[in-house]
Amino acid sequence: MSRKNTTVVLTILLAAFVVFFASSCKKLSPDRLKSNYHFNKANSLFSDAKYRDAIEEYEAALKYNPELSEAYRYLGESYKNLYKPGVDSPDNMEKAEKALEALKKAYEIDPKNREIIHSLGNMYDMMRNLEEAEYYYLKILDLEPTNMDNYYVVAGFYKRYAAENEELKNKAEQMYLRRIELDPESPKGYSYIAQYYGEMAPIPDFDRAFEYHSRQAEFEPDNTLILYTMGVNRFSKAYRLQNVLSLQERRKLADESEAYLKKSIDIDPTYSYSYAFLNLLYRNVFALVYPERQARYIAEADAWQERFNDVRKKELDRQRLEEELKKGEIK
Repeated sequence: MSRKNTTVVLTILLAAFVVFFASSCKKLSPDRLKSNYHFNKANSLFSDAKYRDAIEEYEAALKYNPELSEAYRYLGESYKNLYKPGVDSPDNMEKAEKALEALKKAYEIDPKNREIIHSLGNMYDMMRNLEEAEYYYLKILDLEPTNMDNYYVVAGFYKRYAAENEELKNKAEQMYLRRIELDPESPKGYSYIAQYYGEMAPIPDFDRAFEYHSRQAEFEPDNTLILYTMGVNRFSKAYRLQNVLSLQERRKLADESEAYLKKSIDIDPTYSYSYAFLNLLYRNVFALVYPERQARYIAEADAWQERFNDVRKKELDRQRLEEELKKGEIK
């Protein structure tokens, strides 16, 4: 290597050393060490749900290191945990403002931090400031458009207000459908939208929920829980809409419910709740739509209840044994 090249290399190495040394010194400076001390102490208090004490320590950490984004984040989280949604007292609203102030400062320092963005959306959500909450929840999608779980975060936000806001109800539905369009081979997407329709208030959309559970079952035909859910769906529609549906419609729903619940038992006879709903089906639907066979169906309901009791007892015994084994492993 020529003397000239050697000089250039040495100059670069010296510059890198100076930067590294300066950076290391900064981290080891008294202010940084004090900040870290208060930050770690604050985190311990936060973990113990001692939020007021944690606030003092996070503020002390920020006094020595004003650029510590995580301190701002958890300072905001501390105030958020002290905030009581729906209470408009001056003290409570002050906590809300301080939570937002700290979280926004954390966001300024680290604008690509998903957790900080989500926390801001959640804080506005708690305050029922839907416009600002939506703004931050949608930012999560902008930040990670390929993360499928983010669509559930946004859809869940819309879902919470669907019963009282038709626009947000439509947005929730569209967000679930958008999730399916992005990954149509995932049964998870069909499960979430089916749950959305099944939990609609005041009356679930039983048929739309059943439609998407059926599509989910195409991917997982031997999934006991899906078959059980489909059986419960058909039972619930027949039972809850008994004053609206015709006798023939209720009989058809009862037959479908029975078929799905029995199929779930064929696949997994240890799942107790399938037996429980067969009891309810025979007692509360079959016995009513076939009044001439009422005594027979009540007797069959009793038999399904006994089978539920037996299987459930075995389930609980197995769970206790597993817990005991886990405790033994820990020791």
